[in-house]
Amino acid sequence: MANHKQIIILVMMCIMIISCQRAMVKDVKDEAETMSQAVVHGSSNTVESSQVAVMEHAVKTPEMNYAEYCSGCHGTEMDAFVDRKWKYGKEDADLFKAIKVGYEDEGMPAYAEAFTDKEIHQLVDYIQEGIANVDEYYFKNKENKSNVYPSEGLTVVLDTVATGVEVPWGMTFLPKGDLLITDRNGAIYRQSESDLVKLQGVPEVVAAGQGGMLDIELHPDYVSNGWIYMAYSKPNPDDPTESATSITRAKLQSDTFVNQELIFTALPYSGKRFHFGSRLEFDRDGYLYVSVGDRGSRDENPQSLDNHCGKISRIHDDGRIPADNPFVDVAGAMPEIYSYGHRNPQGVAMHPVTGDIWTHEHGPRGGDEINIIGAGKNYGWPVISYGINYNGTTFTELTQKEGMEDPLMYWLPSIGACGMTFVTSDKYPGWENNLLSGSLRFEYLERAVLEGNKIVHTEKLLPNVGRLRSVEVGPDGFIYIAVEEPGYVFRLMPQ
Repeated sequence: MANHKQIIILVMMCIMIISCQRAMVKDVKDEAETMSQAVVHGSSNTVESSQVAVMEHAVKTPEMNYAEYCSGCHGTEMDAFVDRKWKYGKEDADLFKAIKVGYEDEGMPAYAEAFTDKEIHQLVDYIQEGIANVDEYYFKNKENKSNVYPSEGLTVVLDTVATGVEVPWGMTFLPKGDLLITDRNGAIYRQSESDLVKLQGVPEVVAAGQGGMLDIELHPDYVSNGWIYMAYSKPNPDDPTESATSITRAKLQSDTFVNQELIFTALPYSGKRFHFGSRLEFDRDGYLYVSVGDRGSRDENPQSLDNHCGKISRIHDDGRIPADNPFVDVAGAMPEIYSYGHRNPQGVAMHPVTGDIWTHEHGPRGGDEINIIGAGKNYGWPVISYGINYNGTTFTELTQKEGMEDPLMYWLPSIGACGMTFVTSDKYPGWENNLLSGSLRFEYLERAVLEGNKIVHTEKLLPNVGRLRSVEVGPDGFIYIAVEEPGYVFRLMPQ
């Protein structure tokens, strides 16, 4: 009899426990923090599997839900998701409806059964945080017609140095202060104090798409040898429909380039008209670094060592190959290659303290990067990236991989990074050794504050100044920027 009563009591306790568990499962679907109270051990007291699944799902964060349910179509990184067109609107109610009800005819499933309303609202908030990351780059309400730009602790005034250049791509200064300006349409100009003169004897270029006359750089010992280096898209002598990023050096005699020497051509030639790179920078040892984009062959060029595209190459000042280049002894590799896995680097600068070579490069839709270049290193494109395709689809789910370099910093959304230099003068108190990068897309200049090799703070300068193509520090210590549409060169005068 006693055993019978004990069995009845045990059965009643089990019923009560299971009832409590079911009530708790219902509550936990709305309040994830009660999850820890709903776990009961023992086979006779185990919540049925569907309820366990609900409890497991209930503790997932918006980030986890996005990764599981959304990243397959919209990209692994949340920030990449925001840099897109929103066909049905991007307000809270619009996103809530899209997630809950879906647009199945266009491939967007409904998640009403997968998520509670609370979870959908949390996911909407998560997405909106990413959208806010885009909005901060639009300066249309900050139009400035006075050419006076306040910044953190410093105000700068734009002083017009040159006009009449269509797309000023690169700049460099002659020893007496005259400014050489390349124009992507194939011309090079010299700006003195009063005159803009078009120079003669420039190499033949294919000025089409993103190609044309690109960067320009003086030899570190220019006063002694007079060499000037020009990067441009050179036509293929065997097929004029193709071109390649090439480097020619020459000397300037009066207003004409003479003694031209072709010292480097980034092979292979291609009929595509984009991703040429190209920036030039000498290091302290006199090596010349040349950036070349992937030429639009994303899946073939950057990860293969049998071509120069999607690479940073390093050569002697006359084009010879340094004996210690990392792939000199690798069979089938181009011996000029110094690093690889790049997309389209349009900024290269030497750190004034460490002497390291820094670059930035265009990502696709999202994922512009800043990197410090190391011998033989692989920077991952297109295996790893924080961006997506321009049409909104994804090409990789990876942002990191063993053997590939993480970017020092990346921009989401892409700013269209172009032009890079370090502040090497004391004309701008508080800016010493800061890194400057131009933005084509959002038309501003970005200042990055460094601690060692880490970027610890950034500031957006000169909002709406124009598509900023090039930035340099002149021999007078002032910062010069070149913008296009229309083409201007400005000097930044601190106040």
